[in-house]
Parts: sequence; C-alpha cells; structure tokens
Amino acid sequence: MSQGKVYLIGAGPGDPGLLTLRGAELLRRCDVVLYDGLSNPDLLAHAARAEHISVGKHGQTRIWKQSEIIDEMLAHARAGRIVARLKGGDPAVFARTAEEVDALRDARIEFEIVPGITAALAAGSFAGIPVTHRGLASAVALVTGHEEPEKTQSALDWDALARFPGTLVVYMGVTTAEVWSGSLIAAGKPADTPVALVRRCSLPDQQTIHCRLDEVADRLTPASKFRPPVIIIIGPVTRLAESMDWVSRRPLFGQTVMVTRPIGQSESMAASLREWGAEVIVQPAIEIAAPDDWTATDSVVGQLDGFDYVVFCSHNGVQFFLDRMIQLGLDLRALAGIRIAVAGAKTASSLADYHLIADIVPTDFRAESLATELAGEVSGKRVLIVRADRGRDVLPDRLTMAGAVVTEIAAYQNRDITSVDSKLAARVDAGEVDWVTVTSSASAANLHRMFGESLHQCKLVSLSPVTSGTLRDLGHVVAAEANPHTIDSMIDLIVQGHPFRKNSCDDDSVSS
Repeated sequence: MSQGKVYLIGAGPGDPGLLTLRGAELLRRCDVVLYDGLSNPDLLAHAARAEHISVGKHGQTRIWKQSEIIDEMLAHARAGRIVARLKGGDPAVFARTAEEVDALRDARIEFEIVPGITAALAAGSFAGIPVTHRGLASAVALVTGHEEPEKTQSALDWDALARFPGTLVVYMGVTTAEVWSGSLIAAGKPADTPVALVRRCSLPDQQTIHCRLDEVADRLTPASKFRPPVIIIIGPVTRLAESMDWVSRRPLFGQTVMVTRPIGQSESMAASLREWGAEVIVQPAIEIAAPDDWTATDSVVGQLDGFDYVVFCSHNGVQFFLDRMIQLGLDLRALAGIRIAVAGAKTASSLADYHLIADIVPTDFRAESLATELAGEVSGKRVLIVRADRGRDVLPDRLTMAGAVVTEIAAYQNRDITSVDSKLAARVDAGEVDWVTVTSSASAANLHRMFGESLHQCKLVSLSPVTSGTLRDLGHVVAAEANPHTIDSMIDLIVQGHPFRKNSCDDDSVSS
C-alpha cells in the first residue's frame, strides 16, 4: 500500500510512566507525531526519530481547529508515513476521536485506536479517591462541562444527573463551573455535596482542593484561580482522600529539584527523585563530548605497552578511552600487564562494564587520596592519566613529585552550556526551584554564569568538598554536601533534608 497508517494513541493523564506498552511501541515505530497540549512532551522521547508537531497548548500556543488536525493527519498518511496521533487521556473519552476516525475511513486509511488511562480514573487513584465504593458509590458517570457551542440546548439531563446514585466526574469544567454546578443544585443535588478539584493529576505539581458543590464556582472562577487541566469529582467518596492519599505523603511531594548533570547521565538521578515525589527539571550545566582531535589519544593507544599504570579520573574517561580503543581495532589484551587505578567506585563500576577490574580504588574519591595510594609505588614508572580537557592538576603534580613519568591525555571534553530556557530562569529567580544539584566545580562555575544571584533562592547540594569550595568562592551557600561523594548520597540528603555539615577537608574530587 502506498498510504501510511494512523495510530490514535491515548497519552494518559500526564505522568509519562502511565503510557501503555502498546503506545510506547507504536511511538517508536512512527514517522510523525501530532500531539495535543494534554500529552506530556516527555513521551516524545519514545519517538526520537519522528517529526514532532504540536497542535496547540492552552495559554502557550495557538490551538489548532479540529479540521486542521485532520487535514494534517491525512496529508502525512497519504504520503505513506506512519502517523501517531497522541491524545491526552483515553482517545475514547471526550477526545473527538470519532471525527478523526470518520475522516480516516472516508480516506480509506488504515488506523488503530490505542487506549490510555483516562483522567477521571487517574485523578481518583492519584488523589486517593475511589470513584466507586461498595458502601458509597456503585456507579460512576463521566460528564463534560463544556458541550459543543453550536448546540441550541444542553444534551445533559441535569435532573437525572442530580439523582445519579454514584460518583459524578466532570471534565473540562473550569470555565463553565458556575453553569454546571448551578444546574446540578437547581435540579436537586444538595449544595453541601462534597467535591474534590484535582489539577494536573499524576504530575509532581498535582493539587487538590476539597469543597462543597455550592463553593465550586467560587474556587474555579475565574480560571486563573485554579488553571486547567482540572478534573472535578463529586460525591461522598471524596471524603476518603484523607485516608487513601499516597501522593502527597511522598517525602519530596511539592519539591522541585534541578538536576544539572550532562545529558545521558542525568536520567537515573532524575528517576530516583521522581520516585520520591519531586518535580524534576533536567538542566545540564555542562555537556560531555569527544575531543575535537583524537591525535594525542590515538598516539597513546598505539603505545600502551610502554606504560606501567593507567589512571582513569572519571567514568567518562573510561568510556571514551576504551571505546576509542575498540574503534581503532584493539581489545582488552592491549592493557595486559598494566596496573589500572581509578578515581572511585563509580569509575571502577564503569571499568567493570568492559570486563576490567581496577587494581587501585581509593575510598573517598579524591585526587589526593588516589595520589597517596599510588605515590609509594610509581617512582620510575610510566603513568598514563586519562582525564577531561579541564580540571585540577593535583594528581599529575603529585605523581610527578613521587618520581613517576607522567603522560596526560584528554579523552573527552567538558563544554559549558551557554543558554538556559527563559521560563526556567524566571522560576529560579522567583524561588520556585527548591534544590539544585551540583556535581563538579565546572558545573558550579557555569551554573553561576547561567543563573547568577538567583541561585541564592535555591538550596544547593554539592557532590564533593571542592565543589562546595567553588560554590562558596562564587558567593553561594552550600545547603548540603554528599558524604560519601556519590549521587545516591546527594539524593538521600535531599530526601532527608539534612543540613549541611562542614567537611574538614576542602579538596576536590577528580570525577566530574
């Protein structure tokens, strides 16, 4: 067939982890993604090779007309492309999917509808409200608070809804709150019926307001008071939220953490912080890249048999150096007979990924400790130090003083990130970012250049004593310092909210 295919995929309520496995599989397969404002942009990572087209987000970009979305979808499919139409929630619930399906059928284009978790059910689970309950509600009704404007009269039977023996869940009801809440009360629904207003359900900044039915309009109008997206749950089941709430009980719920590690190294840390309930912003301070010129490294790789020791100053050095060896047609036999030293446990772990075991691993991950470990045995020996293009010279200087013949190569480079999103800068300046993680002196210096005095609004968590020293030299207060100097320790400090305890040593670690 010359024509493509369209997948109408439910994006779920917001949390990117709630996408179905089928949805993720099809996003990886598609050529183009048309996504709406209720679809979390993080889901686009599943479609890294595809073209991404936003069809609008309330308050930020123009909202496309339904006819425009359909025309765009058909154009790509007719060109033979695989199209993912990513829709917030579930495609079958208040998502206008039927109109898109009709157009696809008329055009004889093959399609598939992939369910997603609809916001009503997610809002209940994430707010600790069971929308059905054996003793309180044996039924649930999903109601739109925003009917088609062209209708001459409402298609909703407010009398029946007021008598409904279960839970009512209202979608898209913020701007029309006065109309639908008033209609329910006028039809006999008690004014004191309990209501839960759940905003941005399943996301780290989820908010819930509990009130009475006759208070809803005041809480939601104007819409700037409690901006969409909001799901409204009406009924006695909302009273169970206090006992069943689990989201707000997570230690970092309501906290925003900026992770500043380079792309490719930040996700595991970000994922752990999200598990604890934090909103995580990934904003690298530096990027890690291959050297512009491999000549020096290639020359050394061809003469490895002339070295007695190889010292890796970071896990980045391990990866770039050993990958370059492999690209040049060498394998681990090129390191036979050479003693290997590393900066710390993480660097040793990276080495183990290549089936190599470090001979020397200091316990506290500092250049000074590594130099001390080596100093007694390197006199007259040839030592290769694999490092970044910038950093401290403590290790080569001390090994040279110990009598070693030292050769240094920069197997990778640290480059400063030169731009920052204006919205993020405004959030930092407004004090809306609670914690900032700082994992190297280079990151500290560049964060200062990126955000300046605004960083005083945040609590800074440092990986090592020297990183702390750099921050202080720049005029910043260090709220917490990892000890041991690991990412897991940094996360523990944030979760526990431990105050900074000054380390007696102000030296730097060699890792970045």
